[in-house]
Amino acid sequence: MRVSTKKLGEYPWALRPFFWNQRRKYGAVLQPGLLWARVPKLFAAVAVLYGVLDRKGSPLPPTLRSLVTVRVSQINWCDFCIDINSATLANRTGSMDKVEQLAQWRDSDLFDEKERVVLDYTEAITYSDQQVSDALMARLRHFFDEDSIIELTGLIAFQNLSSKFNSALDVRSQGFCKIPQHLVSK
Repeated sequence: MRVSTKKLGEYPWALRPFFWNQRRKYGAVLQPGLLWARVPKLFAAVAVLYGVLDRKGSPLPPTLRSLVTVRVSQINWCDFCIDINSATLANRTGSMDKVEQLAQWRDSDLFDEKERVVLDYTEAITYSDQQVSDALMARLRHFFDEDSIIELTGLIAFQNLSSKFNSALDVRSQGFCKIPQHLVSK
Protein backbone atom coordinates (compact mmCIF):
# COMPACT_ATOMS: atom_id res chain seq x y z
CA MET A 1 0.00 0.00 0.00
CA ARG A 2 1.11 3.52 -0.70
CA VAL A 3 -0.17 4.88 2.65
CA SER A 4 0.26 3.05 5.95
CA THR A 5 -2.50 2.01 8.28
CA LYS A 6 -2.42 2.50 12.04
CA LYS A 7 -2.54 -0.22 14.66
CA LEU A 8 -6.14 -1.05 15.56
CA GLY A 9 -5.77 0.41 19.05
CA GLU A 10 -4.76 3.77 17.58
CA TYR A 11 -8.11 4.38 15.88
CA PRO A 12 -10.88 6.22 17.74
CA TRP A 13 -12.96 3.92 19.95
CA ALA A 14 -16.11 4.90 18.02
CA LEU A 15 -14.76 3.18 14.88
CA ARG A 16 -13.73 -0.06 16.54
CA PRO A 17 -17.24 -1.64 16.27
CA PHE A 18 -16.97 -1.26 12.48
CA PHE A 19 -13.69 -3.18 12.52
CA TRP A 20 -15.18 -5.83 14.82
CA ASN A 21 -18.09 -6.24 12.37
CA GLN A 22 -15.70 -6.54 9.42
CA ARG A 23 -13.75 -9.26 11.23
CA ARG A 24 -17.01 -11.07 12.04
CA LYS A 25 -18.34 -10.80 8.49
CA TYR A 26 -15.15 -11.30 6.46
CA GLY A 27 -12.77 -12.95 8.91
CA ALA A 28 -10.43 -9.95 8.71
CA VAL A 29 -10.39 -6.20 9.13
CA LEU A 30 -10.54 -4.67 5.65
CA GLN A 31 -7.47 -2.70 4.61
CA PRO A 32 -9.50 0.04 2.87
CA GLY A 33 -11.45 0.55 6.09
CA LEU A 34 -8.22 1.13 7.97
CA LEU A 35 -7.18 3.69 5.37
CA TRP A 36 -10.50 5.56 5.31
CA ALA A 37 -10.46 5.52 9.13
CA ARG A 38 -7.32 7.65 9.21
CA VAL A 39 -9.88 10.45 8.67
CA PRO A 40 -12.74 9.30 10.96
CA LYS A 41 -15.42 11.67 9.59
CA LEU A 42 -14.67 10.50 6.07
CA PHE A 43 -14.79 6.87 7.19
CA ALA A 44 -18.17 7.42 8.83
CA ALA A 45 -19.62 9.07 5.73
CA VAL A 46 -18.38 6.29 3.44
CA ALA A 47 -19.62 3.58 5.83
CA VAL A 48 -23.10 5.10 6.04
CA LEU A 49 -23.34 5.48 2.25
CA TYR A 50 -22.22 1.89 1.67
CA GLY A 51 -24.70 0.65 4.29
CA VAL A 52 -27.57 2.42 2.55
CA LEU A 53 -26.60 1.05 -0.86
CA ASP A 54 -26.13 -2.54 0.33
CA ARG A 55 -29.17 -2.78 2.60
CA LYS A 56 -31.59 -5.71 2.54
CA GLY A 57 -34.47 -3.43 1.50
CA SER A 58 -32.73 -2.17 -1.64
CA PRO A 59 -34.88 -2.30 -4.78
CA LEU A 60 -31.82 -3.77 -6.55
CA PRO A 61 -31.42 -7.54 -6.09
CA PRO A 62 -28.20 -8.57 -4.29
CA THR A 63 -26.83 -10.47 -7.30
CA LEU A 64 -27.32 -7.45 -9.55
CA ARG A 65 -25.57 -5.20 -7.02
CA SER A 66 -22.66 -7.64 -6.97
CA LEU A 67 -22.42 -7.75 -10.77
CA VAL A 68 -22.13 -3.96 -10.76
CA THR A 69 -19.47 -3.84 -8.06
CA VAL A 70 -17.30 -6.51 -9.67
CA ARG A 71 -17.55 -4.97 -13.14
CA VAL A 72 -16.64 -1.47 -11.91
CA SER A 73 -13.76 -3.00 -9.95
CA GLN A 74 -12.46 -4.76 -13.05
CA ILE A 75 -12.60 -1.59 -15.13
CA ASN A 76 -10.78 0.41 -12.44
CA TRP A 77 -8.08 -2.23 -11.85
CA CYS A 78 -8.81 -2.59 -8.14
CA ASP A 79 -7.42 -5.94 -6.95
CA PHE A 80 -8.94 -5.61 -3.48
CA CYS A 81 -12.39 -4.77 -4.89
CA ILE A 82 -12.27 -7.55 -7.47
CA ASP A 83 -11.34 -9.97 -4.68
CA ILE A 84 -13.97 -9.08 -2.10
CA ASN A 85 -16.78 -8.31 -4.57
CA SER A 86 -16.13 -11.51 -6.55
CA ALA A 87 -16.37 -13.52 -3.34
CA THR A 88 -19.70 -11.84 -2.61
CA LEU A 89 -20.97 -12.43 -6.16
CA ALA A 90 -19.93 -16.10 -6.06
CA ASN A 91 -21.65 -16.48 -2.70
CA ARG A 92 -24.82 -14.82 -3.97
CA THR A 93 -24.99 -16.89 -7.18
CA GLY A 94 -23.65 -20.13 -5.73
CA SER A 95 -20.82 -20.44 -8.28
CA MET A 96 -17.86 -18.69 -9.89
CA ASP A 97 -19.44 -18.84 -13.37
CA LYS A 98 -20.57 -15.21 -13.61
CA VAL A 99 -17.38 -13.99 -11.95
CA GLU A 100 -15.32 -15.78 -14.61
CA GLN A 101 -17.47 -14.50 -17.50
CA LEU A 102 -18.10 -10.94 -16.33
CA ALA A 103 -15.26 -9.24 -18.21
CA GLN A 104 -16.69 -10.77 -21.42
CA TRP A 105 -20.35 -10.42 -20.49
CA ARG A 106 -21.37 -9.31 -23.98
CA ASP A 107 -20.27 -12.66 -25.41
CA SER A 108 -21.64 -14.84 -22.62
CA ASP A 109 -25.02 -16.57 -22.40
CA LEU A 110 -24.92 -16.42 -18.58
CA PHE A 111 -26.41 -12.93 -18.35
CA ASP A 112 -30.08 -12.14 -18.87
CA GLU A 113 -31.41 -9.00 -20.55
CA LYS A 114 -31.85 -7.06 -17.31
CA GLU A 115 -28.25 -7.82 -16.28
CA ARG A 116 -27.01 -6.82 -19.74
CA VAL A 117 -28.75 -3.44 -19.56
CA VAL A 118 -27.33 -2.84 -16.09
CA LEU A 119 -23.83 -3.81 -17.23
CA ASP A 120 -24.16 -1.54 -20.28
CA TYR A 121 -25.20 1.31 -17.98
CA THR A 122 -22.38 0.50 -15.56
CA GLU A 123 -19.80 0.70 -18.33
CA ALA A 124 -21.29 3.89 -19.81
CA ILE A 125 -20.87 5.58 -16.43
CA THR A 126 -17.50 4.07 -15.52
CA TYR A 127 -15.54 4.43 -18.76
CA SER A 128 -14.56 8.09 -19.14
CA ASP A 129 -14.83 7.92 -22.93
CA GLN A 130 -18.51 6.86 -22.82
CA GLN A 131 -21.76 8.56 -21.90
CA VAL A 132 -25.25 7.44 -21.03
CA SER A 133 -27.47 7.81 -24.06
CA ASP A 134 -31.22 8.38 -24.17
CA ALA A 135 -31.58 4.97 -25.83
CA LEU A 136 -29.72 3.27 -22.97
CA MET A 137 -31.87 5.10 -20.42
CA ALA A 138 -35.00 3.92 -22.24
CA ARG A 139 -33.74 0.32 -22.06
CA LEU A 140 -33.06 0.79 -18.34
CA ARG A 141 -36.57 2.17 -17.73
CA HIS A 142 -37.98 -1.07 -19.12
CA PHE A 143 -36.70 -2.81 -15.95
CA PHE A 144 -36.48 -0.07 -13.31
CA ASP A 145 -38.54 2.79 -11.94
CA GLU A 146 -36.91 6.19 -11.39
CA ASP A 147 -36.05 5.60 -7.73
CA SER A 148 -34.34 2.32 -8.63
CA ILE A 149 -32.38 4.08 -11.39
CA ILE A 150 -31.21 6.65 -8.84
CA GLU A 151 -30.12 3.87 -6.50
CA LEU A 152 -28.37 1.98 -9.31
CA THR A 153 -26.56 5.14 -10.38
CA GLY A 154 -25.55 5.80 -6.78
CA LEU A 155 -24.18 2.26 -6.45
CA ILE A 156 -22.13 2.61 -9.63
CA ALA A 157 -20.81 5.99 -8.50
CA PHE A 158 -19.96 4.64 -5.04
CA GLN A 159 -18.10 1.65 -6.47
CA ASN A 160 -16.15 3.98 -8.74
CA LEU A 161 -15.20 6.05 -5.67
CA SER A 162 -14.21 2.97 -3.70
CA SER A 163 -12.27 1.18 -6.43
CA LYS A 164 -10.43 4.31 -7.56
CA PHE A 165 -9.49 5.06 -3.93
CA ASN A 166 -8.17 1.52 -3.41
CA SER A 167 -6.42 1.35 -6.77
CA ALA A 168 -4.68 4.72 -6.26
CA LEU A 169 -3.42 3.61 -2.85
CA ASP A 170 -2.45 0.14 -4.17
CA VAL A 171 -4.67 -1.79 -1.77
CA ARG A 172 -4.03 -5.43 -2.60
CA SER A 173 -6.29 -8.45 -2.49
CA GLN A 174 -6.87 -9.96 0.94
CA GLY A 175 -7.56 -13.46 -0.44
CA PHE A 176 -11.34 -13.60 -0.05
CA CYS A 177 -11.84 -15.27 -3.43
CA LYS A 178 -9.73 -17.58 -5.54
CA ILE A 179 -9.77 -15.50 -8.68
CA PRO A 180 -8.31 -16.84 -11.94
CA GLN A 181 -5.03 -15.02 -12.65
CA HIS A 182 -6.29 -13.48 -15.92
CA LEU A 183 -8.95 -11.60 -13.95
CA VAL A 184 -6.44 -9.93 -11.59
CA SER A 185 -5.10 -6.57 -12.74
CA LYS A 186 -1.44 -6.71 -11.75
